[in-house]
Amino acid sequence: MKTECLIATLALALAGGGLQAGVTLEYKYRTAGPAVHAAFDDTQEFLQTSSAVFKRGRDEIIFGTVVSPDGYILTKASELGPLDDVTVTVDRERYSQPKLIAEDPAWDVALVKIDAQDLVPVSYLRGDEPEQGTWLVANGATTRSTRRVQIGVLAAKTREVKATGGTVLGVALEDDEDQLKVKEVTEGSGAEEGGLQAGDVIVSLDGVEMEDRKAVADLLGEKQVGDRIPVGIERDGEAMELEIELAGRTDLFGETKSRNDAMSGAYSERRTGFPRVMQHDIMGNRSFMGGPVFNLDGECVGMNIARFSRCETYAIPAKDLEKLASEMIEKAR
Repeated sequence: MKTECLIATLALALAGGGLQAGVTLEYKYRTAGPAVHAAFDDTQEFLQTSSAVFKRGRDEIIFGTVVSPDGYILTKASELGPLDDVTVTVDRERYSQPKLIAEDPAWDVALVKIDAQDLVPVSYLRGDEPEQGTWLVANGATTRSTRRVQIGVLAAKTREVKATGGTVLGVALEDDEDQLKVKEVTEGSGAEEGGLQAGDVIVSLDGVEMEDRKAVADLLGEKQVGDRIPVGIERDGEAMELEIELAGRTDLFGETKSRNDAMSGAYSERRTGFPRVMQHDIMGNRSFMGGPVFNLDGECVGMNIARFSRCETYAIPAKDLEKLASEMIEKAR
């Protein structure tokens, strides 16, 4: 019924109510006008109750998705930043002192807890994933108390998005007398956090013996951002094993902006390296990420995780999102 109402509204907009050719449509029939948005009023209620707005002062920094009645919210980890002076608005209630509970680097997701009860979590899509061309709704800019609807369509099939530039340990290697030696450890990398040091000799990765840099590249090419792998090393003649979290090359070293990037506005800092994404064309920017994406029946089909370009946004599909939320909350409790 909602779909039929939408089609009728858009048909009326195209017809223009008898407008002559060359005459601009009346405001109420434009894409951003009230007549078109009225077709999505029912879905706006789901955005209102089951999405969150993270603010630092008066500035919106990111959206969130309510995943439990007792205050657990998922959002985009790399855009969140420190929570010291952040408030979270769900529906029309504002909550202070949110707590960062956990992060999942593979999905770039953070689990945040607010002191709340009786929230309305999203209702996940059941059955098959939506088809290309399906109408979708997500958060647009918000007023002080009201979520605003942004509309678009599912644009591509669900797929993995590899990290731009590949997956890396976070070290520079050199071949030294038939040994694979760490020349330099990148600041802020999983290698640094895991304890690798310059001068260490890499013996194995993920249980596989490493003979040269090509073997390292081949193995890392099969891994995803956020994977944690055992790294066998020798240090001063002593055998050791460390656990290292892998990163995307561009996450550590940055990337060269293309002409398309230059025209894309505020795209996400982390926009590749996801196990699975659904792609849609809802307009937005990096601060619109973290919020839920609904179909016209109010079912959550995913959560926005990356603004890739001026016309592409990636979302974590509902089945993956539900599993991720369940696992993270279970560990937190």
